[in-house]
Amino acid sequence: MSSYPSDPEPTRGPVAVIGAGVAGLVTAHTLIRDGFTDVQVLTRDNEVGGIWAASRIYPGLYLNKYASTNRCTTPILMYRFSSLEMPPPSAGGVLRGRLSGAEMSQYFETFAETFLKGHVRLGQDVRQIRRHPSGKGWLLEVYDIRRGVTETKEYRRVVLCTGGCTRPKIPEQLHPRVAATAGFTGPVIHSSDLAEKFREVLTYAPPVNAVAAEDESSVVVIGGGKSAQDAAALLANEGRKVTLVCNDLDCFLAYPIPLPAFIRQSRFLAVIGPHIHLRTKLERFLHTTWLGMYIVRFFWWALFELSFLSVGVKAGSPLRNTVPPFWSIRLNDEGVPRENAFYGLAVSGKINVITPARVARFGEDGGSVVLEDGRVLRASAIILATGYLSSWDTLFDKTMDELGLGPQPANAESSHRWEYTTLSNPPPTHPDTRRWSSAIYCGLVPAKNIMDRDLAMNGTCLSINNGYTTEIASHWISSYFLGDDMRLPHSVDAALAETDREAAWLKQRYPQVPTARNLSYMAFLTFATWPQYGDDLLEDMGLRVMRSGGNALTWPFKPVDSAELKTLKEERDVRRASLQRRAFA
Repeated sequence: MSSYPSDPEPTRGPVAVIGAGVAGLVTAHTLIRDGFTDVQVLTRDNEVGGIWAASRIYPGLYLNKYASTNRCTTPILMYRFSSLEMPPPSAGGVLRGRLSGAEMSQYFETFAETFLKGHVRLGQDVRQIRRHPSGKGWLLEVYDIRRGVTETKEYRRVVLCTGGCTRPKIPEQLHPRVAATAGFTGPVIHSSDLAEKFREVLTYAPPVNAVAAEDESSVVVIGGGKSAQDAAALLANEGRKVTLVCNDLDCFLAYPIPLPAFIRQSRFLAVIGPHIHLRTKLERFLHTTWLGMYIVRFFWWALFELSFLSVGVKAGSPLRNTVPPFWSIRLNDEGVPRENAFYGLAVSGKINVITPARVARFGEDGGSVVLEDGRVLRASAIILATGYLSSWDTLFDKTMDELGLGPQPANAESSHRWEYTTLSNPPPTHPDTRRWSSAIYCGLVPAKNIMDRDLAMNGTCLSINNGYTTEIASHWISSYFLGDDMRLPHSVDAALAETDREAAWLKQRYPQVPTARNLSYMAFLTFATWPQYGDDLLEDMGLRVMRSGGNALTWPFKPVDSAELKTLKEERDVRRASLQRRAFA
């Protein structure tokens, strides 16, 4: 356990939680429950929810995970917090058990109204964060959007929950400014603006009455991820001709019937994906023996072959040009196939998919784009689903380098290596993965600032189950601020050594994922191994792990539910009191 400088009054002073999405809301709630007296949630939006805020919801948006139920018919949902039940999806039919964007938005609004009344500051755009001249605490430059006034506010502690989906990443050759110079006549928008500009796109792209002619203009969607697929499906369902262009598509899961919770919501998929350390005999067998390796690889192959067959994608189809599922974090959950979803529309010819391909530039006729191979696509509008930049880049000046919040040079001489048979024969390493890494300890604290206990971040660890991992992380952060006895590095150097180890793991596990490109979104990756990551954080706090239970045969199939986190505060309180009594005995 660590021994950090003690703070006799850790809960006094204002705490800024920047961001009102999933991570920001649950972090603020945990801090308030732990007695922090002045917790302020700052968001530039006019409503809570982050990417699920009401203003960002466009028609047809739904959660990329469908609801399943356990034997007690309790909804098991990937964004649910333990303190507030999430109503089951109201929409059947086309959504088939998925929560709509409106339902997601309403859930977070209800959470804020129930637990954070008086703590959320809407319309507060945090523009800069810097150290207080005293060396203790933080100064925030905050622009009040409603009043048009910038103020400098002082906070004792800061939690960054800004996420990684606020600053659009737009390739220079496709920037709207370049489009205007080239004389392109249609709109060029990023997918993040689709809710606001959806009607404008429809105006420029008239509906097609029958099968569109090959040379007819289409809305060109650039990108192969979930946002690109959602945008393409939305426009195709509005009767527009759509062409999607990408280097490769996300891999996906689909099945003829809904998978039960003991498969989808359990540790089963997590066990098939190796973690930075292997806690159980089953994991060690699967990932360190040759027989285990063949079992794992057969499972992944069978799972995704079933997915292709379920949506009707035949061998040789460009729709099979996906990222490798085992080595990637780009995974969508299609569930039971739907005719109005991306793959249903693409298989039926209502979405034209061109892959592998890249758009090189705008055409000279004002109504087309040119691919790298010289092909010309007539385009009425362009939607750029090209990802995002780190939301931290504009928040800090020199403090960012001092804290190590930006990409750090990768240690090319790292000796860390995991002898997992399942990690043999990896794909080529991405150049940025080879060059850059992260110095964010466990995706929660800058290693260079770990001894100060006044800065943390939540929501930066990419996980399939965001509700579960961000809630555990919120308790970890609160314990860290309170000065609880935790398993932590004993010095800055020790923390940096651990982040070097984590970076080496990510490079070996996900060689094609350049995590340092957007540290506010993926400073650390757990993805399918989110239960193991949660256990690691619980263990840091001295709490019980593998809480879903089960015996030697059933534990991999026990559904993992946020309800098992409901007593974390009380457990932490009991442990803290016990340690205090022991210290004075």
